[in-house]
Amino acid sequence: MGVSGCGKSTIARDIAAGINDAVFIDGDDLHPQSNINKMSAGIPLNDDDRWPWLDIIRNRAATTLLNSQSFVVACSALKKTYRQRLCDTLADSWFVYLDGSRELITRRQSARRDHFMPSSLIASQFGALEVPVDEANVIHVSIDQSVDRVVAEALRKLHEQVHVDK
Repeated sequence: MGVSGCGKSTIARDIAAGINDAVFIDGDDLHPQSNINKMSAGIPLNDDDRWPWLDIIRNRAATTLLNSQSFVVACSALKKTYRQRLCDTLADSWFVYLDGSRELITRRQSARRDHFMPSSLIASQFGALEVPVDEANVIHVSIDQSVDRVVAEALRKLHEQVHVDK
C-alpha cells in the first residue's frame, strides 16, 4: 500500500513470487473505467469513487482465499477506513506500507510511461494518505533502496510477523 508511484505493483508482484503459491492481484487492473477516465483527466478520486473499487478488490481476494490460495494485492489503501474495508472479511490480512518522500515518488511518477495516473495527482495522493501509525498488521518498508532490498525486507518482516512460507 502507498501512494501512486511508490512501486506497489512491482513490489507486490515480487512479494507474491517470494511466497509459496501466492496469487498477485493488481488493484490498478480492477479500477472501473470511470475511475481511470477521471484520473487520466487529472481529477483525483474521492471516497465515492474508491468504495466500489475497494469492494471489487476485497471480493477478488476473498474468491482467491476460497480457492485455498494466498494472495498479495497492490492497492493504494490510502486511508485507515479503506484498509479496514479491505480486511473486514479477510481475517489475518497484512499491509506493507511502501514509505517514501514526496520528492522521490514525484520523480518516479514523472518517469512512468503508459500509466493512467499523471504525476499532477501526487499531491492529492499525499493529501489523502493516512500514514498507518500504530495500526495492527502493518509493516513499514522504506522505498529509498533497490527493489530487491525492499522485497527482501518486506518478506523478512512478514516472515517474522506472520510466518509466511517462502
